[in-house]
Amino acid sequence: MRVIRVGTRKSQLARIQTDSVVAMLRALYPGLQFEIVAMSTTGDKILDTALSKIGEKSLFTKELEHALEKNEVDLIVHSLKDLPTVLPPGFTVGAICKRENPYDAVVFHPKFVGKTLETLPERSIVGTSSLRRVAQLQRRYPHLEFKSIRGNLNTRLRKLDEQQEFSAIVLAVAGLQRMGWQNRVGQILHPEECMYAGALGVEVRAKDQDILDLVSVLHDPETLLRCIAERAFLRHLEGGCSVPVAVHTVVKDGQLYLTGGVWSLDGSDSMQETMQATIHIPAQHEDGPEDDPQLVGITARNIPRGAQLAAENLGISLAALLLNKGAKNILDVARQLNDAH
Repeated sequence: MRVIRVGTRKSQLARIQTDSVVAMLRALYPGLQFEIVAMSTTGDKILDTALSKIGEKSLFTKELEHALEKNEVDLIVHSLKDLPTVLPPGFTVGAICKRENPYDAVVFHPKFVGKTLETLPERSIVGTSSLRRVAQLQRRYPHLEFKSIRGNLNTRLRKLDEQQEFSAIVLAVAGLQRMGWQNRVGQILHPEECMYAGALGVEVRAKDQDILDLVSVLHDPETLLRCIAERAFLRHLEGGCSVPVAVHTVVKDGQLYLTGGVWSLDGSDSMQETMQATIHIPAQHEDGPEDDPQLVGITARNIPRGAQLAAENLGISLAALLLNKGAKNILDVARQLNDAH
């Protein structure tokens, strides 16, 4: 029986996410055996520094990609937010799974259960390791203080509950749901408060046609096109961990709406715009391009090329609009301040 080796980070959440993808593949390919290979990445090991300060784009992916390159694994399951918008040569995202709940949630210290960010006491400390979240939330809730909190979900929740430092922490709803911790969600942050866009992606060797074909059935057409638009926007703005850039998409009546924003580190300066494009989202897989052109590092032969290009153009156009309005200045200052701190 042929064995397909699947790379993943070691954290419990990463394992749960990988198990969900492998379960789909096992159901589709009962004649294949899937073996999970878990490893620690740089981002898992450096826990005393804010992500934005480490200055390395592929913090949670490099070791896994190294294994992919050396043929030690055949595919990797990632949270797409961990995957830079420019992949190393020779790799591609071969599948993007259906997006679950894309919002952020606030989890409160037991003594503040029943509160919201708005009703937390003055100068309460909220933990998050994301500049994107800090900038947006600082702008909306100026009475709060934000501080970096690192570690996997288990570690962060333990820090919240057992230490008196944090009044609340911000985490992705999808991660809490996958871990079975929905009951800890004290407040859901909707896009107007905090834009967020997460999804699970499968990275493969770009020339490994066999594995590309194998995983491509996992592509969810709507999520794929939304992610192409989002990642094209982020790539055009060079939005990594060290600048507050956020993006959000909605599909409605054949239109893809893309909202993107940039913020200063403290959220005092910001710029946000929305654009839309008409996009044909196939109900199921249709024939796409015959060759293998990647768009923002994603290969999807079973989705029509025109729809993919329209999504990419939407992302680039929105980024260009913000840059024309002066977003570069906001981002440059944010980058310099982040480097200086």
